[in-house]
Amino acid sequence: MVKYINKLIEFLFPPACPLCDSPVSIHGELCADCWMGINWIENPKCLKCGYPFYGDFEFEDTPMCPVCAAGKSELDWIRSACVYDDASRNAMLPFKHGGRIKYARFMSRAMIWALRDIDIDADVVMPVPLARRRLFKRGYNQATLLARPIAKAIGIKMNIDSVRRKYRSDMGHKNPKQRYENIRGVFSVVNPNNVRGKRILLVDDVMTSGATFTEMRRVLIRAGAAAVYGVTFCRVVRTT
Repeated sequence: MVKYINKLIEFLFPPACPLCDSPVSIHGELCADCWMGINWIENPKCLKCGYPFYGDFEFEDTPMCPVCAAGKSELDWIRSACVYDDASRNAMLPFKHGGRIKYARFMSRAMIWALRDIDIDADVVMPVPLARRRLFKRGYNQATLLARPIAKAIGIKMNIDSVRRKYRSDMGHKNPKQRYENIRGVFSVVNPNNVRGKRILLVDDVMTSGATFTEMRRVLIRAGAAAVYGVTFCRVVRTT
């Protein structure tokens, strides 16, 4: 029955690229032009944080960026599907602020693809929480929309109830130092029994300075988590 319903839906609403409405073969996938327009993160990249390396350099089998080599990485490991630039911004911002929740389908697929080189030993998938005031205003947590298909794909349960977030002003125009100051103390673990001893995969839409992940890891490890990993759709890459 479900098979016939899906065929009817495809007949009434033919699959189209969510970004430009060009015809595609499967609902939720990007057309070739939109796919090629996004700066996907490939190898070589940092083994730990996934930061992409550019230029004609020879790398070892286990390349590390200077931050991770110095032991200052935000998480035990993190991966991102693409670079945050004009192309990915045109998808991420409407998804995050404009109600384009249909974008979650291709974004989560890309994030699953970004995890292809990781031996995922996580026990639980946890979307980065929104403050209740922001959740009420927006109507959805974009991280939860991304986390749900990721959890299903890798066969790990999702946890959305163990960490709460206080409301703070938006961090969009703050520098890295201000971001770390602004995020300090906003997260609290309310169900420590669901965190203690767990290896947690955090999910968010974008990593800018890493302040959110750093603070999430701090409170989760303090509550007894064994390890904290992360995956995002896009991440800021500094070119200078």
